[in-house]
Amino acid sequence: MHRIHRLTLEDALVMLAAAEAEAARIGVRQTICIADDGAHPIALHRMTGARLTGVEIAIAKAFTAAGHQRATHLFNEEPKGPALPGNEAFGIQHMHPGRFAAFVGGFPIVYEGEVVGAVGVSGGNGDQDKAVGAAALAAFERKVATGAA
Repeated sequence: MHRIHRLTLEDALVMLAAAEAEAARIGVRQTICIADDGAHPIALHRMTGARLTGVEIAIAKAFTAAGHQRATHLFNEEPKGPALPGNEAFGIQHMHPGRFAAFVGGFPIVYEGEVVGAVGVSGGNGDQDKAVGAAALAAFERKVATGAA
């Protein structure tokens, strides 16, 4: 028997609020997507003034992080990023055209050692996307730690 944990809308809203607060603090307008373990969006938030293209990009980043159970930037991180030219997964983004993002901004959400979903962030540079994603993940950890999950 395998026990499955599921993210709720309440979990997603906590993460979205923390992500938006961090984006506002660092002065960047972001789009944030929280997806479940099947890579389906639970909640999507596009801050006022965020790029229109950020919606699909944030969804793709969450899809990739949930589906592949790893942060998206790891695909292209030197020297062993599997999607780098000459490495084993070079071209992987073509397997799911328009849905696979092999660049910064997608982060798996882990609970009790299992990936239960992902955060996708779009709108800033790599460091900004990482900071906003980290804020969302930290909010989830705080929620779990207080027994509110």
